[in-house]
Amino acid sequence: MINRLKDKIIIITGGNGLLGKSIIERLTLEGAFCINFEINIECNDDLSNVYCDITDSDSIDKALALVFSKYPKVDGLVNNAYPRTKDWGTKFEEIELNSWKQNVDWQLNSYFYITQKVAIQMAEQKSGSIINMTSIYGVVGPDFSVYNGTSMTMPAAYSAIKGALVNFTRYVASYFGPQQIRINAVSPGGIFDNQNEVFIENYCNKVPLRRLGTPEDISPTVAFLLSDDSKYITGQNLIVDGGWTII
Repeated sequence: MINRLKDKIIIITGGNGLLGKSIIERLTLEGAFCINFEINIECNDDLSNVYCDITDSDSIDKALALVFSKYPKVDGLVNNAYPRTKDWGTKFEEIELNSWKQNVDWQLNSYFYITQKVAIQMAEQKSGSIINMTSIYGVVGPDFSVYNGTSMTMPAAYSAIKGALVNFTRYVASYFGPQQIRINAVSPGGIFDNQNEVFIENYCNKVPLRRLGTPEDISPTVAFLLSDDSKYITGQNLIVDGGWTII
């Protein structure tokens, strides 16, 4: 394994999730020290785990203050957490306005807030890399035919939030470029997570590589964008989707 992230301090939000675990494993293998901002953990002494509810700005402030007091320089941030309401996945006609607002606040607004706070710190360092985990459905409209024969659907707020994050990435990359902060997005395609078998077959029949992605398909891209191998790449949305968006 290339040791291209040696001694880099990198915060990952939602590190206990499907993608988060794989990202932390990959970054650690490449030499990084990973700090997992997660709601379902308690802080430990080396701060590899830090309690943080990213839907709560006060919780973000406390978690960042703790990290910055121990590690004055933070080299990377991966915005990966995926908070959502209990009615997530409701059909469009049945979505309650308050639910829509809550999901936008929890996902989009939390990414803004933590990015703002970390970018301010990185601006003082004159270095840093931030990655926003987005989605193919922030780039193209959903193909609802892949849900035929299932009770599944594509949450409307998901497309709105991920699309906004793609362009938010461009904005902050342009704004903080003079401070040598690179900010990019990674847009995965569908990831295998023991979904309905009919959905899996429908999806695989459409995507050119004929399979769903895995977390291990995504994490090397995150490592690349955090490393100096991508030192002249910023404001980009790197799509990792098996070819979904090319057809």
